[in-house]
Amino acid sequence: MTENQAVQQKSVRRSRVAAAACSAAALITAGVFGTQSATADGAAHRTEAAARTVAAAHPTAVTVAAPGLGSADLVQSEDYFQTGLNPVGATVALTGRQALSACSGEETMRDLTKGKATAYASVNWTFDTDGLLIESAASAPTRAAAAAWDRQLVALVQDCQDEPAGHWHYGAAHTLTTTGGTARWYPAYNGDGTVSGGTAVLLSGTKVAVVELTGRPTHAATYGESIAGAALNRLRS
Repeated sequence: MTENQAVQQKSVRRSRVAAAACSAAALITAGVFGTQSATADGAAHRTEAAARTVAAAHPTAVTVAAPGLGSADLVQSEDYFQTGLNPVGATVALTGRQALSACSGEETMRDLTKGKATAYASVNWTFDTDGLLIESAASAPTRAAAAAWDRQLVALVQDCQDEPAGHWHYGAAHTLTTTGGTARWYPAYNGDGTVSGGTAVLLSGTKVAVVELTGRPTHAATYGESIAGAALNRLRS
């Protein structure tokens, strides 16, 4: 594959995901997904109940998260405190089919883990300004498997760090390491060099996650690191 072909392929992947993110935001705003101002955990109770109903009728249609990974492990509304973000709605899913990031294109957590995770969980947050936060998490059967998935996620993000001048790209990682795990926040830059959201890759024990913030819904200088740290604290709970 030539360099031009590789760049074009990345651009197509990002365009598809950007369109999907906009569609998701519109649907949530319209109430199709049951937009609410509660926490992701609260939204999940109804989602999990619906999932069990669907699973009863179609056993292979939905995977309900097993103990060890659930909505409580995802970003919650109170985690946005002091970030400048004001969440207005959350939609939780337990299928592992949420697209990972603008850089990974249409690849999902279920794709990346080849369906071998013991549980999946994801949440889409909308705000009262432009922007959308998407988190996708998986629970691995072993720490070794989680570490391998983490390396794959990091490689996906880093693939979009080296881009031609004037192209959208991820910047250098801002790493946060605690006793509970590691979070790497990669700010996203538009072609003109302005920061516009970013992506965090999280690893905590046997859990991995990707958190992506699209757009720039706040001018707070450290909102990215704050969100990454809050997501890591939730994931290690």
